[in-house]
Amino acid sequence: MTGIIKALGLVFGDIGTSPIYTLTVAFLILEPTYENVLGVLSLVFWTLVILPTLQYNVLAMRLSIRGEGGTIVLAEIFKSLSKSKKAKGVITFLSFIGISFLIGDGVITPSISILSAVEGSAFIPGITVSQGMHILGAMVITIFLFLFQKKGTEKVASAFGPVMVLWFFCLFILGIYGILKNPEVLKAVNPYYAIDFLLKNGWKGYLILGEVILCATGAEAMYADMGHLGSKPIRHAWAILFFVLSINYFGQGAFLLAHPHVKNTLFELSLNFSSYLYIPFLILSISATVIASQAMISGMFSIIYQAITTRIMPMLKINYTSKELKSQIYIGSVNWFLLFAVLFIILEFKSSSNLAAAYGLAVTGNMCITGVMLISIFFLKRNYIALIAALAVTAVDFIYFSSCLHKIPHGGYYSILLALFPLLTILLFTNGQKKLYSAMKFMDREDFILKFERVYKTNPKIPGTAIFFIKDTSKISPYIVETMFYHGIIYEDNIFLSIIIRPDPFGVVGYFKEELYMGIRVFEIEIGYMEVVNIEEILMENGIDERAIFYGLEDISAKGYWKIFVFIKRITPTFISFFRLPSRKLHGVLTRIEM
Repeated sequence: MTGIIKALGLVFGDIGTSPIYTLTVAFLILEPTYENVLGVLSLVFWTLVILPTLQYNVLAMRLSIRGEGGTIVLAEIFKSLSKSKKAKGVITFLSFIGISFLIGDGVITPSISILSAVEGSAFIPGITVSQGMHILGAMVITIFLFLFQKKGTEKVASAFGPVMVLWFFCLFILGIYGILKNPEVLKAVNPYYAIDFLLKNGWKGYLILGEVILCATGAEAMYADMGHLGSKPIRHAWAILFFVLSINYFGQGAFLLAHPHVKNTLFELSLNFSSYLYIPFLILSISATVIASQAMISGMFSIIYQAITTRIMPMLKINYTSKELKSQIYIGSVNWFLLFAVLFIILEFKSSSNLAAAYGLAVTGNMCITGVMLISIFFLKRNYIALIAALAVTAVDFIYFSSCLHKIPHGGYYSILLALFPLLTILLFTNGQKKLYSAMKFMDREDFILKFERVYKTNPKIPGTAIFFIKDTSKISPYIVETMFYHGIIYEDNIFLSIIIRPDPFGVVGYFKEELYMGIRVFEIEIGYMEVVNIEEILMENGIDERAIFYGLEDISAKGYWKIFVFIKRITPTFISFFRLPSRKLHGVLTRIEM
C-alpha cells in the first residue's frame, strides 16, 4: 500500500491533474449537446484505455533493463537485439528526439498545470480576480517552486503521496456527485459514441482529438519512473487511478449537460457541490499541480543525468541534495533554464485555454517514438501478439499526433522550438565528440609499451601511485604521452583508469585487468547510466591510495559551426568535476587539437 501511495504522489501528478482543463478546452470549440458530450467522454475513456493502460502499463512496462524503463532503455534493448548498424542508428536518433520532446514537455506541463489551477480563483464567491492576477499568482508559485529545488525535495516528498491521495479522493467524490445527477453519461463507456462522434463531426471531430489527448499527458511517467518504485506499485496505482479519472470525467460530463454555459467544468462542479468547501478544494488543486510540476522537474533532472552519463549531452554541474537518496540531484543550469522558459510561456499565453492550443504536440510525438520502438523490439523478439497490440496503439498515437499538427501556428511551434534546443545540443555534442576523438593523435599500445619500458628502467621514478584516465588501452591518449615522455613524470605505480557506462541503469563494479607492463596496471569501473558514484570511494575499496590523478584537457581550434562545440566544451565542467574527485590530487594536462 505504501508503494501505491508513493506512486500516486510521484508518478501520476501530470495525468492526475488533467481533469482540471481537459473537458473545458475540448468544449471551447464544441457545443455541449448530448451527442457531443457523450462522444467526447467516450473518446476520453478509450484514450485512457489505449494509451496509458495498453501502451505503457501493459506493453512498455514488460520491457526493462534491471527494472528500469524509459526512452533510453528502449533504445538500449533494441540495440542489444538488432544486428543492423543502420537500424541501431535510426533508433538512437529517435531516442534523441524522444528525450528532446520530453524536455520540451517539461516546460509546458508546469505552465498549463499551475495556470489552470490558479484560474480556479475566478470562481470564488464574492471575489473578482482579474486575468493579470492569475498570471501573477502562477508566476509567484512557479518562482517559489524552482527556487526550492536547490534545497532538495527529500524532506517534503513524503507528503506528496497523501496530498495526491486526498486530491484523487475529491475527484472521485465530485465525479460520483455529477453522475448521480445524470447517470446516463455512463453509456459513454460504449465506443460507439466515440466513433459516431468522429463520423458525424468529420474534420472538427478530428481536431478535437488534439484536445482529448490532454487527458493522457503524463502517461509516459509510469514507464520512465518504473525503476524508482517498481512496476507492481505503479500498475496497482494506475488501476485505481484509471477508475477515479473515468468517474470524474463522466461526472464532469453530466454536470456540463445540466449547465452548458459553464466556463470550467471541474471548478464549477466543485462550487455546485459545496460553496463552503470550494476554497479548500482550490488550495488542494494548486498543491496537486505544484506536486505534478515537481515530479516533472525531478524527471528532467533524471533525463539530463542519463544523457550526461551516456555521453550524449555535455557535462553539467550537479549537486547531490541527499546523503541517503542518490536519486535526489539538482542541476542548476537546467533548473534556471526551465524556470525562465516556464515564466515566458505563462506570460506569452496568459491562460490555460490559450496554452492548450500549444500543448500535446511533444507528448504525442514522444508516444509515437515509444510506439515505433515497441513495434521494433517485439518484432525482433518474435512476440507477435504484443507486436499486433503495439501496431494498433502506435496507429492511434500517430492519429493523435497528426491531429495536434494544426496547433503549430497557434503556439505549438513553441513545443518544436523547446525540443529543438536539446536535440541540436545532443547532435552537435555527439558528432563533435567523434570528430574531436578522430583529431587526437593517439599512440598505439605496442609503441607506448616499448617507449615506456626504456623510460621506466632508466628514469628516476616518483614514489607512490598515479592515476591516468584513459578511454581505451589500445590507444594511449596524447596527454599521457606528453606527461610521461615529454615532462618525465613517471610514478613507481601507474594506474590507467577506464570508466565504462553500462547499458543497464544501476550497478557499480570496479576491478583490475591485466598489467600493460611492469609499473602500469589497468583498472576499470563499470557503472549504470543512472548510478551516482563516488570514484574515490571505489578506488579506496580496491586498495588504491593515489598521490596524483592526471586527466586530459583539450585546447581546441575549430572552424565553422564546430566553434559552437568548442564553446560548449569551454563553458561546461570537465568529467572530473562530475565524478567529484579530490581537487588536491588533480592535474590537468593541456593538449592542443585542431578540428
